[in-house]
Amino acid sequence: MKVEIWSDVVCPWCYIGKRRFEQALERFAHRDEVEVSWKSFELDPGARSADAGEGADYADRLAKKYGTTRAGAQQMLDSMTAAAAAEGLDFHFERAVAANTFEAHQVIHLAAERGVQDQVKERLLQAYFTEGEAVGDRATLVRLAAEAGLEAAEVAKALAEQEYAEAVRTDEADAGRLGISGVPFFVLDRKYGVSGAQPADQLLAVLERAWDEAHPALTVLTPAAGTTDEACGPDGCAI
Repeated sequence: MKVEIWSDVVCPWCYIGKRRFEQALERFAHRDEVEVSWKSFELDPGARSADAGEGADYADRLAKKYGTTRAGAQQMLDSMTAAAAAEGLDFHFERAVAANTFEAHQVIHLAAERGVQDQVKERLLQAYFTEGEAVGDRATLVRLAAEAGLEAAEVAKALAEQEYAEAVRTDEADAGRLGISGVPFFVLDRKYGVSGAQPADQLLAVLERAWDEAHPALTVLTPAAGTTDEACGPDGCAI
C-alpha cells in the first residue's frame, strides 16, 4: 500500500498529523508493507525567509494573517501547543523564524532518493517548531539535512543547481488536480483521501479499509447444486 502525505514543514498540524499517523501505522498489522511518501505543499509560496530573531514573532504574524488581535492569535497558539504536547511534541512558537519552504521541500525530495526521507522530514519539523531554526536559510538546511543522514556537499550542490525544483512543482500540481487545498492531506493508493490531522484511530480505520479492499479475503465457497465429490486430496481420491 502506498500512502502519500502532502504537508509543509512550517505547518503545525502537519507535525501533529505526522505523529498521529505514526501511531496509527504502529498499530496497523501490515505496516511493513506500507510505503510512505512525503509530498510538497507550500502554505505560503510568497513567504520571505528571515534570519533567526528577525521581525515580528509568530503571534504577530498569525494575527496579521487572520485579521485578529495578538491576544486572540496567542490563544490559538496556546491551544495548538497543547494539542502538540498531547502527541509528545514540544512546540515553541515564540522561537519560530519566518521561512520560505521551497528549498526545504527540495531537500526532502533528495532525501527520498537516498532512503532517509522520513528522518529529514522529522528533522526539519523539529528544527522549526521546537528549536527555532531558520529552515528557509540554505546553509541551515544543509546542516540540518546532514544531521539527518544526507551528505552536506550533495545537499549544497542540489540546492545550488535547483535539482529538485521541478519535483516540488510536480507535487504541488498533483495537489491541485486532487483537490488538495489544505494540509496535512493523506492519500492512500490514490483512492482514499484524508484531510487534516485526524486522530490515530481514524487514520488506522482508513488504513485497514484501504488494505481490505486491495486484498479481499478468500471466502468459503458453497458447493453448487448437483456437484459430486469426485476429487483427489492429501488422503487419496474419492472412488
